[in-house]
Amino acid sequence: MSLSAGVHIPLLPGSKSAVEHGTIPGAVFNVVNSIIGSGIMSLPAILKVLGVFPALVVILIVAVLAEISVDFLMRFSDAGIKPTYASVMKEAFGSVGGLTTKVCIIINNFGGAILLLIIIGDVLSGKKSGDEVHLGILQQWFGIHWWNSREVALLITLVVVMLPLVLYKRVESLKYSSAISTLLAVSFVAICSGLAIVALVQGKTQTPKLVPTLDNQKSFFDLFTAVPVVVTAFAFHFNVHPIGFELAKPSDMKIAVRIALMFCAVIYFTIGLFGYLLFGELTQSDILVNFDQSADSAVGSFFNSLIRVSYALHIMLVFPVLNFSLRANVDELFFPKKPLLATDNKRFVILTLVLLVISYLAAIAIPDIWYFFQFLGSTTALSLAFIFPGTIVLRDALRISTRKDKIIALVMIILAVVSSAIAISTNIYNAF
Repeated sequence: MSLSAGVHIPLLPGSKSAVEHGTIPGAVFNVVNSIIGSGIMSLPAILKVLGVFPALVVILIVAVLAEISVDFLMRFSDAGIKPTYASVMKEAFGSVGGLTTKVCIIINNFGGAILLLIIIGDVLSGKKSGDEVHLGILQQWFGIHWWNSREVALLITLVVVMLPLVLYKRVESLKYSSAISTLLAVSFVAICSGLAIVALVQGKTQTPKLVPTLDNQKSFFDLFTAVPVVVTAFAFHFNVHPIGFELAKPSDMKIAVRIALMFCAVIYFTIGLFGYLLFGELTQSDILVNFDQSADSAVGSFFNSLIRVSYALHIMLVFPVLNFSLRANVDELFFPKKPLLATDNKRFVILTLVLLVISYLAAIAIPDIWYFFQFLGSTTALSLAFIFPGTIVLRDALRISTRKDKIIALVMIILAVVSSAIAISTNIYNAF
């Protein structure tokens, strides 16, 4: 039986709309939107930490492993006719496996939603980093007022832009906003690259590190803190089932994922390289903050503002895709015996509003995204992207894993666990 059967779509009832299949282009846009999200902002900082060549290798390795792990998930989902990530884990490891997966998706997506709002707040209303104060575009344009403070700007953004989009009940309905979001991300990368090339021609860029600078043992272990950030940037496994189950065939999802991952790997390395060229060792964990610097000309100031606005709009359109799986898993966790979420409009709206309010309050309270990225990447993102798919293959409850599959899965798990342990240990050491 195919993954495409509309009756298996987790959120929707078996109605006429449920059997209308999604399209490959729509799936590509939604996957790209799920992947790029906020992760692109920290890629220049990754090159600052790792150097150019190691960063490229890490990006390619994580992209390849992400495709393999998604293939594992879809194979076991199709063979067992399981409509959600949690149900695949439950089949392999019982109710504990299903519960653990739901909790990880909720933590990962809720954290991701907060990250998006933090970035929007940084762009619109600025950020204070140590002794440095970075103004937001609203303050630069209109001066500092109560109505363009972080709290008010984020609230207006949530109500006007995001709320209408998160009320959709099919992920396929977000394909047009995801297409616009992808175009905005490409525009952001193109403008940033153009600025870097101009600066390079004018001799205003610093020579980038091709390999990391290792001054001591601490510097070596700091390299591992970059790996979880890249993993987080490629973590979209929470949306594999919502997107894949709306397609006509499992092979369609495989095509969509491959196209999306190749596209995102190119985008990530491009923005990482040119962003690092632009700002060198002054590159912030959120590169958008760097673009509040005064340019040498009116044209430069215009492009700085255009970059920040385009990516802020992109982030606003990523939020609904991330929210889709978050809401579905929260509902399954707390209301497992209730009717399908899409059939209960009151519960659907209340749950949506509660998640928005909590995300908003958390984004106001949290100042920096780098450590948040490291935490998510070291825990939930690594688990959802690599550890859980690997354990499903090794468990092989359906007896469909090959020897090659199990070897790859074992390597994937070992790499994930080792990098996670070192990254968490290094972060704790740095904190104290």
